[in-house]
Amino acid sequence: MTSRGDKVPIESLRVSVFTIPTEMPEADGTYEWDSTTIVLVEATGGGQEGLGYTYADTATATLVQDRLKQVVVGRDAMSVQSAWLAMLRSIRNLGRPGICAMAISAVDIALWDLKARLLDLPLVKLLGQVRKALPIYGSGGFTNYSKEQLQNQFRGWAEQGIRRTKMKIGRDARADRERIAVARAVIGENVDLFVDANGAYSQKEALTQARAFEQFNVTWFEEPVSSDDLEGLRFIREHAPESMEIAADEYGYDTNYFRRMLEGGAVDVLQADATRCCGFTGFLQAATLCDAHHVPLSSHCAPALHVHIGCATPAMRHAEYFYDHVRIERMVFDGVSEPANGELQPDLTRPGIGLTLKSRNVQQFAA
Repeated sequence: MTSRGDKVPIESLRVSVFTIPTEMPEADGTYEWDSTTIVLVEATGGGQEGLGYTYADTATATLVQDRLKQVVVGRDAMSVQSAWLAMLRSIRNLGRPGICAMAISAVDIALWDLKARLLDLPLVKLLGQVRKALPIYGSGGFTNYSKEQLQNQFRGWAEQGIRRTKMKIGRDARADRERIAVARAVIGENVDLFVDANGAYSQKEALTQARAFEQFNVTWFEEPVSSDDLEGLRFIREHAPESMEIAADEYGYDTNYFRRMLEGGAVDVLQADATRCCGFTGFLQAATLCDAHHVPLSSHCAPALHVHIGCATPAMRHAEYFYDHVRIERMVFDGVSEPANGELQPDLTRPGIGLTLKSRNVQQFAA
């Protein structure tokens, strides 16, 4: 374990890419996919190894290897924010949103994990634990699912004790209402029902749908219009049923984007994704903005990654237990937390974020 005040040089930064096919093709309101790519970063120093990752294109790995590695190696592993700032400066002329932010995310997460491991602490203890466990909501219900598939998935989550479920909508307004009725019927009235349009609707379509969804007690309407349409989001928020919260911002890559969303009164709940918003450092900044605006925070996807930071963030309400990523994280990592009573609990017996790579398992998916 590192002594107080010791400088620990970051010795190496390795990046790997794995593309994992989905069980079947998946779709939401605006996108279809049949595989998911995970970009993994391993940072070493002081006899320890930290792990971070993002769900992104292979170009993200190229950026880590060709640019960020040169910026980070040799810096002090105990000063994560210094490395974070250096990475931001290094991509000034490339543009921060998108690939650059996701590359920085993977490296930043690996550095936080490394620092916690050097101190022999679970990350949640290093950051300061504020809750014992993180509530989750089951997320899936893809638009190309049959009604039977939708029922089976939602029934399974309810039987696991997960008290919130979210489904994808946005392909067909009438079919959306029919599918929501099916989902409500299978989960009963004691489980919250969320919907996510992924920005598929116009303002008028979204408002019409919001009013129609009220009869099914839908309490969360995510991205009814594009996250870039702040006026549209605010319009839906102001005119939707009072019991229905509007959520967005999973595509937030920097604090300015989060700030504009909050100052514009566009959402009832802000979403942030540590694999996109420049890592845990960026996620904590988003959380601070939520505290300042008295708006709750919900993490997007990558549930295994958000357990520790979610339990160290006062503004956090819950985490997305996204079906595709749950499957991948179980395949790729040891140490993945399993739900109990609708919550994920950080493993305090393991340092860092508690994950280790299943090296032999993933080689077949190497890109």
